[in-house]
Amino acid sequence: MLIHTVIFWLKKDLTDDQRNIFTNEVRTLGEISSVESFHLGTPASTPKRPVIEDSYDFAITVVMKDMDAHDHYQADPIHLEFIDKCKIMWERVVIYDAD
Repeated sequence: MLIHTVIFWLKKDLTDDQRNIFTNEVRTLGEISSVESFHLGTPASTPKRPVIEDSYDFAITVVMKDMDAHDHYQADPIHLEFIDKCKIMWERVVIYDAD
């Protein structure tokens, strides 16, 4: 199993329409055939603690079978189209891959 977690910090000057476009486009990543499960979220309202990082706007967690599935995900046209359409909307992206 490979767990692919992506954290997005969007540009502060995005319009509501642009944020909606981002949200709709990022959801399409769950449609990629190598994805076993897909979760999209925003920072939870958990109590503030020094170890909590909640300055981001959106996070996705994608579960895939293995590295081959990950490689398929990375090259899938849905993923490439998402990047092409939305890369101008974020100021920072951090990825954590775990197996």
